[in-house]
Amino acid sequence: MTTSSSNSWHGLAELLLAGPQYRRSGTIRLRVTPAGFATVAAPEVQAEADALVVDGRRIPYAGQTFAELAAAAGLDAGAPEGLYKDGSGAAAGDPVVTTDAGTVLGALAVGDAALRRFAPDQTPVLWPEHFDVGISLGEVNYGVSTGDSAVPEPYAYVGPWTPRSGDFWNVSFGAARPLRELGDAAAVAAFFAEGRATAG
Repeated sequence: MTTSSSNSWHGLAELLLAGPQYRRSGTIRLRVTPAGFATVAAPEVQAEADALVVDGRRIPYAGQTFAELAAAAGLDAGAPEGLYKDGSGAAAGDPVVTTDAGTVLGALAVGDAALRRFAPDQTPVLWPEHFDVGISLGEVNYGVSTGDSAVPEPYAYVGPWTPRSGDFWNVSFGAARPLRELGDAAAVAAFFAEGRATAG
């Protein structure tokens, strides 16, 4: 399998952070950090732009497969089992390719900041299944995805649990806007606020 860079970031989140964390601590929730993203429970693992950080040790991605990184970090590589069907599609033997670190990690940082601005009392969660950072309020999901089959670039979304109709709602799951059109965290937060008002 040829692994794209965006797929590698998703794979890191799923195979080396969420999977080991789920097997040890029973949760797949991850969090965005100033340098990348990390687990919320044991084992303590952080994915940064160029390296995996475990117990204070930096393990560079360059030239490594997911399995090799896991072995160097003392982790059991693999996605959380039995929780969801979709995922990154990355396999342990795939090479880790992280050439678009700025785009992917930048999108997550903007999303996390926008969500905290929009709903200060909520804690954003980076979900490994779809590799998006989000929250749920009043049966509506708000968040930022790094890109997927629906929108192949980083985008902000508003996803009501019950479908809505109208001009604002432009995708099957609700509303989506590319980050390149919205801009900074304040603009993304404004999009979320518009979504909340439009959802009613």
